[in-house]
Amino acid sequence: MRNTAIAVKAHRPALRLVSTKELSRADWLNVRKGGIGSSDAAAAVGLNPYQSQLELWMIKTGRDDALPKIDPSDETSPMYWGSLLEPIVAAHYTKRSGNRVRRVNAVLQHPNPDHAWMLANLDYTVVGSNEVQILECKTAGEFGSRLWRDGVPEYVVLQVQHQLAVTNKIAADVCVLVCGQEIRIHRIERDDALIARLIELERQFWRYVETDLPPPADGSDSAAKALQCLYPQDRGNTLDLTDDRDMSSAFADLVTVRDDIASREKIEAELKQRIQQCMGDASRARFETGEVSWKRSKDGLGLDVATLLKEQPELLSTYPLIRPGSRRFLVNV
Repeated sequence: MRNTAIAVKAHRPALRLVSTKELSRADWLNVRKGGIGSSDAAAAVGLNPYQSQLELWMIKTGRDDALPKIDPSDETSPMYWGSLLEPIVAAHYTKRSGNRVRRVNAVLQHPNPDHAWMLANLDYTVVGSNEVQILECKTAGEFGSRLWRDGVPEYVVLQVQHQLAVTNKIAADVCVLVCGQEIRIHRIERDDALIARLIELERQFWRYVETDLPPPADGSDSAAKALQCLYPQDRGNTLDLTDDRDMSSAFADLVTVRDDIASREKIEAELKQRIQQCMGDASRARFETGEVSWKRSKDGLGLDVATLLKEQPELLSTYPLIRPGSRRFLVNV
């Protein structure tokens, strides 16, 4: 720890790129497009479970107009509750740890000109402690809490190591409120080997931004959404890839994988039905390694739109709703 602290002290502190105290959200987002922020770090290296490199590249290159936007005032959004509860989490961190904290109202930039694309927004700095200098506040709901079962999720570790790289600090505490009722505090020490690798991979991503060339899609839902937004319309032409061995190999692999999935889905259906037939009218069945439930859901109340429009066809022109079409990917062999 002492050697790390001495090495870090030899470096300059982070630069205050812009104050965020009176910065609008739109302007703040524009500033973030000028580099890789700490919350971008995991996505930039392909390790964010919620965002792909391709989606992040679209944002950084200004191609995000068609991407779904998170409304910070949407009370059903985790972002809304995360922002609302952040000061409460910080207050409980101080109560639990005894460490005082202070807000950082600025976008920070790495002091090394060679790493000028590395930006960071800190939730808080820890005041008067030699052991820890940064506080990162998180909230995890019922679904998100699963990612915290074994400690700090990888994407948050990368976020914090990015912050430590930009600020040249030695440690950060991550304080997470789990399911609205449990506070957990995790200490993350600076890892210079991990930071070096992180900077290398982030630099590779930033080259995609600088050269305006998209990174490869990774098979995630995020990448699928990005592709639909990048190429929403087809031109009706045919692209001849018969001489492209790489793409022809990808197509052949796709067909093989789809056949394999279809056969496995049939096996899954047979096994499921075998268990259901054995259960009969039982609600649950317990096995050596787990259990299943088979319950009837409550009856729902819907609207018979087809009959309504048949009897009152004028409603369609009075209350039209246009559903945007999307491109369908069909495989023919």
